[in-house]
Amino acid sequence: MKILFVCLGNICRSPAAEGIFNHLILEHGLEKLVSCDSAGIIGYHEGEGAYPKMKKIALRRGYELTSISRPVRSKRDFEEFDLIIGMDDQNIADLTRMAPDAKAKAKIRKMTDFCTNHTNRTVPDPYYGETKDYELVIDLLEDACEGLIKTITNYKNYELRIG
Repeated sequence: MKILFVCLGNICRSPAAEGIFNHLILEHGLEKLVSCDSAGIIGYHEGEGAYPKMKKIALRRGYELTSISRPVRSKRDFEEFDLIIGMDDQNIADLTRMAPDAKAKAKIRKMTDFCTNHTNRTVPDPYYGETKDYELVIDLLEDACEGLIKTITNYKNYELRIG
């Protein structure tokens, strides 16, 4: 299973989701079954690493953010990835517009749909915010990534039972 995390510029939320999810993939021994990447709706930060403040706060929680920003490649990404997960309603609307067909649109989900402890409807963009805003993003992403791992694991176990 291949998962693409998407935010506006691919320097805060989606690279953090990728880093947290990669950590969980290894922790749960899923590295042969699941992989992920991240991208941005816009390519303004293409080639850059994650925003330094996000990297610093993520590292304090044990997550290394090593991804390099890139824009969503609409046709290619929608073919390559099984799930494309946006961080907020605008990301979802943009992804829906970019999707080449109904099959591609069916791959789009919102990150907070996988939260099990938080009730936030979106992962807010912390770019202009304070440290507490970045901490909230990490809290939400940890919750959602854990929920996504559970979803994948339940699906995998279901497949093993019926296969």
